[in-house]
Amino acid sequence: MRIALVTETFPPEINGVAMTLGRMVAGLRERGHHVQLLRPGQRRGEQPAQGAGFEERLLRGLPIPGYGGLRFGLPAARPLTRLWRAWRPDVVHVATEGPLGWSATSAARRLGLPLCSDFHTNFDHYSRHYGLAWLDRAVSVYLRRFHNRGVATFVPSRELAARLSGEGYHGVEVISRGVDCELFSPARRSVSLRSSWGLAVGTLAVLSVGRLAPEKNLPLLLQAFDAIAEQRPDARLILVGDGPMRQRLQRERPDVVFAGLRRGEDLAAHYASGDVFLFPSQTETYGNVTLEAMASGLPVVAYDYAAAGELIRPGQNGLLAPFGDARELIRQGVRLGRDPQLAAELGQVARQTAQLQDWHRIHDAFAAALAAVAVRPALAMTGRLSAQARP
Repeated sequence: MRIALVTETFPPEINGVAMTLGRMVAGLRERGHHVQLLRPGQRRGEQPAQGAGFEERLLRGLPIPGYGGLRFGLPAARPLTRLWRAWRPDVVHVATEGPLGWSATSAARRLGLPLCSDFHTNFDHYSRHYGLAWLDRAVSVYLRRFHNRGVATFVPSRELAARLSGEGYHGVEVISRGVDCELFSPARRSVSLRSSWGLAVGTLAVLSVGRLAPEKNLPLLLQAFDAIAEQRPDARLILVGDGPMRQRLQRERPDVVFAGLRRGEDLAAHYASGDVFLFPSQTETYGNVTLEAMASGLPVVAYDYAAAGELIRPGQNGLLAPFGDARELIRQGVRLGRDPQLAAELGQVARQTAQLQDWHRIHDAFAAALAAVAVRPALAMTGRLSAQARP
């Protein structure tokens, strides 16, 4: 197939969406498909990548306020229309819902191209964490209209598929996520890294990986760790990641280890050198970090939704709390923190669970889903699609 994939984030940017898309593009190329990747340029003077079965087009973009290093694409419906008239793709896949994504859906519809999209981020849930709760409904309406412009929306979990279908999204399909179990492995545990965190043999490293931003529920993370530390005074909290809250947190919590952004084998060593993974976020569509922690042999304490809800069997390979039940999440964190034998046993089974999340199987499913969209009649600019798009 000739696949046009439009996104406003892509490696080397560090976030779950970029990582997933990088993997998916590689999987499509391995299967012999030609991928045309369209994204905003990330830095001045950047040159588009080219390769066998791959071409990259860099478009205009602007920095995202509060998200250093990330950009959103500017509208580009006319250039995309010209491009796709000259190089007509079999399917257009739009991965992000920004201005570039919207204009890509407009261009695809104008040309009658088969169109589908990804739902990667709960932007309607983010607004309340930035003092903009009054925008929740407007954002929700926009997202539904955006995704209903195509014939399918791919989501990473059954729980999210059920929720979006109940909210009026059409053609919702589940394409799960995978993990590299060679990269993320207990074998990468590092005594020297733990020592640099101030941890001796037998002490407890509570790990959390993700953006240090309001939507990640960091106050509850700190509260849960403090409760663990009351039972385990030797415990240290290790935060891997960066974001707008980092400087304030570092001033307020000198007892916490701020490891910053980590990549590749370095990131994998940080995971494997922890003992417990604490993840109280309530805004994930999936949560790749949950699966990476499990692959690294860590027991996860999280809310019962997204990746945790799909993969964790409480008491067997991790611990869960009902969604939004902060008291129970803290209680489960304390339970794991004061019982190292239970933590080790759950971590071993978590690793086994992660090994079943094979990227090759997921790449096959994604390619098959795109092929199914490519042979379906494209939705036109008028008629049924316009009716579907109404809030």
